[in-house]
Amino acid sequence: MSPRSAGRLAWSLGALALLLFAGGLILVLATTGLDSEGGYGLVFGAMLLVFSSVGGLVASRHPGNATGWIFCGAAVWVGVATLADGFARLWLDGPAAWQWLGEAAAVLSNAGWIPLVLVPATFLLLLFPDGRLLSRRWRPVAWCAGLGISGFFVAEVVSPGPLEDFPDLRNPYGIDSPALDLIQLLAALMLIVALIGSPLSLVLRMRRAAPDQRQQIKWLVWAGGVAVATFVIGTAGYEVWGADISNAAILLSLLGLPVATGVAILRYRLYDIDVVINRTLVYAALTATLAAVYLGLVLLFQLILSPVTEDSDLAIAGSTLAVAALFRPARIRIQAGVDRRFYRRRYDAQRTLDSFSARLRDEVALDALSGELRTVVADTMQPEHVSLWIRGPAR
Repeated sequence: MSPRSAGRLAWSLGALALLLFAGGLILVLATTGLDSEGGYGLVFGAMLLVFSSVGGLVASRHPGNATGWIFCGAAVWVGVATLADGFARLWLDGPAAWQWLGEAAAVLSNAGWIPLVLVPATFLLLLFPDGRLLSRRWRPVAWCAGLGISGFFVAEVVSPGPLEDFPDLRNPYGIDSPALDLIQLLAALMLIVALIGSPLSLVLRMRRAAPDQRQQIKWLVWAGGVAVATFVIGTAGYEVWGADISNAAILLSLLGLPVATGVAILRYRLYDIDVVINRTLVYAALTATLAAVYLGLVLLFQLILSPVTEDSDLAIAGSTLAVAALFRPARIRIQAGVDRRFYRRRYDAQRTLDSFSARLRDEVALDALSGELRTVVADTMQPEHVSLWIRGPAR
């Protein structure tokens, strides 16, 4: 397929996904109202736009790369699932007409998350960044991923009992059979193989990759790390700030995967991923440190000031000023700690340069200075050979 034809097909799939999503969102809002579903509608809308945009860009420029088509398919599936959810809600609140279609839409909406989550979690890692498997030996893992996802989806569609998303509706396609337990067991085993093998494939690819491809893989690893950290923090904070905020944060963090994938495939040479990772580590640690200090100071000030005043505004104001004063020194210390722990070569090189700059102010002998300069260059850049040319005086 030519790039032009691939681009037309990819952007057409994006437009189709947008139309399906818009229709489903209109049905959802007409049924349940803006207050209950508006937030999730915005999150899924953002997911659809990101998936379709990245998929269209990658597929139009690299038609042979399966990664772009995975994102195009994910965008269409978001549109289909949203439309199914909207129609099912409209049917449950309306007349009993079109019963078969309403039941099918409810079942599809209930099981729609399975391919949306599991396909990127397996095939994206197996095929990134060039759209091909690491070798033929990884074909069984890809087959396990495809069969496991399909089996898990079918088992969810025919599982008896009330639907999780629609508790008042029993699954009309439910089958109470021992064969269903066998399908679920086999699907779970194949998914375990795929979910372990997929990241392992990416790790091995990174170890064997050339420098350019290694930089591409770092983008996806960084986005995956952010998503995992958000999932852990969001899950732990369900009881603190509520399930809605946690779920929205987790879904938004998943947007980093297609964004990082698109940057890695299309524009990675323009950006230094090591700088991005460094800043992420620094500001994540800084945010956690300042948040802990702020909460600790608020509690401490309230305890100290409670005999004097019952107003907590003074404690909050004092804690805010203290955290603002700690921002810069804390950032410098955390930056130094991150460089020392994760970027040791650059940290040692910076210390060598600082030491040389300090000696340079006191050194006047040209021979000693040239020797020092050659030593610094050898320690920081580690070249095979160092030569120093000194221009003579003008005649």
